Amino acid sequence: MSGGFSKSEMMIVAAARELAGQHVCFVGVGLPNIAVNLAKRTVAPEMELVYEAGVFGARPARLPLSIGDPTIVTGATAVVSMFELFAFYLQRGLIDVGFLGAAQIDRFGNINTTVIGDYHAPKTRLPGSGGACEIAINARQVFVIMRQSSRSFVDRIDFRTSPRNLGGAEAAERIRKAGGWNGRGPTVVVTDLGIWHFDETGEMRLDFLHPGATLDDIRATIAWEPKISPTLAETPVPSAEELRLVREELDPEGVYTK
Repeated sequence: MSGGFSKSEMMIVAAARELAGQHVCFVGVGLPNIAVNLAKRTVAPEMELVYEAGVFGARPARLPLSIGDPTIVTGATAVVSMFELFAFYLQRGLIDVGFLGAAQIDRFGNINTTVIGDYHAPKTRLPGSGGACEIAINARQVFVIMRQSSRSFVDRIDFRTSPRNLGGAEAAERIRKAGGWNGRGPTVVVTDLGIWHFDETGEMRLDFLHPGATLDDIRATIAWEPKISPTLAETPVPSAEELRLVREELDPEGVYTK
C-alpha cells in the first residue's frame, strides 16, 4: 500500500483515466474489464462498451465476471452473434480502442497470451487469443493493462498471440497496410509501476511513474534498457471517489486489487 491505496488500485485508476475522450471500447476480460467499467463511471460516461460475446453498448450494473456474464446484456444497444460483432463492427473499423491484458509483452508491444516456454512443450499453457488478435489488428488503438515483472516484460516473447509494432514502427506500418489492418498499433501500456506510451520508433517509453515506484523498480522488472521520457512525471494519486467505486462497486471482494 502507498498513500492509502494499493499498487493494483493505482494501476486500475491510471488505466481508466487513459480512456478519457474515447467513444467505443472493445473490452477484454480481467483487469481491462474493471478499468473500463471504472472509466464508464468517471472520465468516459458516454463511452460504448463492446464485449466479445456479441454485446455492443453494454451498460453492466455490476462488474461482469466474464464476457458471457448476463449482466452485460442489460440495457445494451445491440446483441448480435460473435461473427456479426467481429465482421461488422471490429473489422469494419468502428472500434476506437481495444483494451487488453497480457502475460508477456516486448518493447514494441507484441503480446503473448498463449504459452510460456516452447509451444510444443510449454511450461505453462495460457488461455490463448480468443478475440485478442483480431482486436489488436483492427481496433484503431490498443491499450494494455498488466502487472510489471521480469517474467512479463521480456526481450522476446515466447509466442506472438497479438501483433503490435513487430520490429518497429516502419516495419509494422508496411505489414498493416499489406494485411489490410485497420489499427495503428499500441498506444498505451499501464502497469502497477507506471504508464508507458510509444515513441516514433514504435518502442515503449515511460512517461509517468506511479507514487512510490522508482526507476530502479522499473529497470529491475524489464528485460531491456527502458526509454525514459525527458519530462517524466508522477502519476496523480487516485481520488477518494475513484477508490470508492473500485472498492465498493467494482471489486468489493478485492479479486483484482489485492
